[in-house]
Amino acid sequence: MGHLVTLATCSLNQWALDFTGNAERILQSIREAKAAGASLRIGPELEVTGYGCLDHFLEADTDLHAWESLVMILSDEACSDVLLDIGMPVTHRNVRYNCRMITYNKQILLIRPKLSLANDGNYREMRYFSPWKGERVVEDYYLPRIAQKLTGQKKCRIGDALISTIDSCMGTETCEELFTPRSPGLGMGLDGCEIISNSSGSHHELRKLNTRIQLIVQETLKSGGIYLYANQQGCDGDRLYYDGSAMIIINGQVVAQGSQFSLHDVEVITATVDIEAVRSFRTAKSRNFQATKQPSYERIEVEMRLSVNAEDLDPRITPSCPIEIRYHLPEEEIALGPACWLWDYSSDAITAGFFLPLSGGIDSCATAVIVHSMCRLVYTDVVENKKSQVLKDLLMIVGEPSSSSWLPESPKDIASRLMHTAYLGMAENSSPDTRARSKDLAKDIGSYHLDLNIDTVYHAVTALFSTVTNYIPKYKMYGGTPASNLALQNIQARLRMVLSYLFAQLLPTVRGRNSKNPDNSNPGGLLVLGSANVDESLRGYLTKYDCSSADINPIGGISKTDLKRFILWASTNFNLPILQSFIDAPPTAELEPITHEYTQSDEADMGMTYNELSIYGPIRSPTKEFQTRSLRNVERAIAPMGRYDESSTDLWKSSLVFLVLPTLTPSYHAEQYSPDDNRFDLRPFLYPGWDWAWKKIEKSIKAMGERGAKVPAQIKDKEKENKKEA
Repeated sequence: MGHLVTLATCSLNQWALDFTGNAERILQSIREAKAAGASLRIGPELEVTGYGCLDHFLEADTDLHAWESLVMILSDEACSDVLLDIGMPVTHRNVRYNCRMITYNKQILLIRPKLSLANDGNYREMRYFSPWKGERVVEDYYLPRIAQKLTGQKKCRIGDALISTIDSCMGTETCEELFTPRSPGLGMGLDGCEIISNSSGSHHELRKLNTRIQLIVQETLKSGGIYLYANQQGCDGDRLYYDGSAMIIINGQVVAQGSQFSLHDVEVITATVDIEAVRSFRTAKSRNFQATKQPSYERIEVEMRLSVNAEDLDPRITPSCPIEIRYHLPEEEIALGPACWLWDYSSDAITAGFFLPLSGGIDSCATAVIVHSMCRLVYTDVVENKKSQVLKDLLMIVGEPSSSSWLPESPKDIASRLMHTAYLGMAENSSPDTRARSKDLAKDIGSYHLDLNIDTVYHAVTALFSTVTNYIPKYKMYGGTPASNLALQNIQARLRMVLSYLFAQLLPTVRGRNSKNPDNSNPGGLLVLGSANVDESLRGYLTKYDCSSADINPIGGISKTDLKRFILWASTNFNLPILQSFIDAPPTAELEPITHEYTQSDEADMGMTYNELSIYGPIRSPTKEFQTRSLRNVERAIAPMGRYDESSTDLWKSSLVFLVLPTLTPSYHAEQYSPDDNRFDLRPFLYPGWDWAWKKIEKSIKAMGERGAKVPAQIKDKEKENKKEA
């Protein structure tokens, strides 16, 4: 038997600027790691402050409180005799860095700054931090007085160095560095580093975990080594959900993997690995030839062993076996990620639950089913852990005293206390089918449901307008102009938003929430949930400040096609057969009168199907194609001229869309082509015409001649006929 070492990594539900709560969760993870026999514990990126502090990172108070928090953590008895890797911001010579603090027994061994900063998509690290000066650059760092008092040190080393224990060598890389073409871990491994930690603040995107795991596996498969991956898990106060998945990998094989989605604040995973297995794996001559040419890293020595002495080793302890990597289906990711995000948001915001305008369409249905998924997760946790933080949060949300003995009997029981839905219909515009679907779905998931018409309020508004202007707006089917037809639709949509917030504010009072609670007599209010999907937002198929305007939107970053797959999956896995009727129903806004000859259609209003619409988002981002290139690459069976006609209309409409996007409700980020222009998708909202692009496209189509008027299938058929004749 070689050198067995037990290592620990974790996923923590940290909250930006929650220094007290963050420190408590860090200490809990250290206690759990030590209880499992671990000699090394690593945590997520910037775990002391929380990753999502944004511009608060620019404030001196954030640096000060981070140091105060670190000192408090290291002063705790739990931190003795264990090597710790803790993340926080550090300012060195008036430059702020994103750093790892490597400590042992109240001594700060090394401050390791991040070399490569994440600065695309949702990430803006270079707004707050600077990348470190370079690989293997190390300097002296003079500790602040509060740290000097604890450690007795005047200074420590800062830079890209390794930690040398009595029996092994450890290095660290941070999040984005793993995704770079030449990750630091490769050079460290060639210089003899056997254990590499990666502390991340990596948020969830559909299908992203596959990429993350492949990169880690490939790195250790090429050069050998033990790799510990830690990540934040949960909503830390923003649109993102950090999806955990802490892992331990050795020589390309996963030996421990944590959950990707969880309601728990702390999840520690450990594995026992054999350092000798790394040394044996690295006997390949090609690897060693490169290792002899690898520049050396400075090594910080620490008098401690990671492995157990051979004479003290329990013979029953053996290395952890490789496990099969667990991946969720995209449909499961939609069920779990936004559900956990909603739970974090509602419990941290101390709300009374949710209010959702339930229209009978698939989008509001998807939002309702995500809340149902959340209730299922909460119920499972309460049943399994009757004294958990989840139960404490649930009692607070539903208005029970902290001493209450109430326990939910089912997920529907939870929904009946915290989920509120309403069908806000119009007598002549709303169909019996959508009204019935809304009612049936509300019953099946257990929500407190209201069914009402808003005609009286609608007619009061239109009558007021006519009284003031002497103009009577009409729908187009009754001889109205396009402007009046749209205005009448928008009145309904915006009234639904106003009424939604009225119900959200007063329904807890109506239902008597906290009326018998000695801890808190305030009935509180509900979070209003939106349900506009990413494709409709990109198309601009919504009304400014209608019921798509809400407090938060769990599906705002998810495409219509993925939502349909999710609903199909949920109909079986959640035993909700009513969901099939939502799939089968044609999508309609129901904002115009329904007649025997006419029913409003979303796809007719947009001028394209949802399948066609789903193509535009990925072309625009992440492939970053627009105008000319997007026309060439839209993979639809339309002739080039048809593509041009539609694309020219689409882009003209998109110029107007960007006037709407700044008003979008904060949404759960799930797709790489989210239209969220507050953080992810930064573009102007006032655009010129597209004359240059149009001329270029028209020239290309003209050069194609007859082929430019034919669809690709017709061209192929003609070519086949010519071959047969030949």
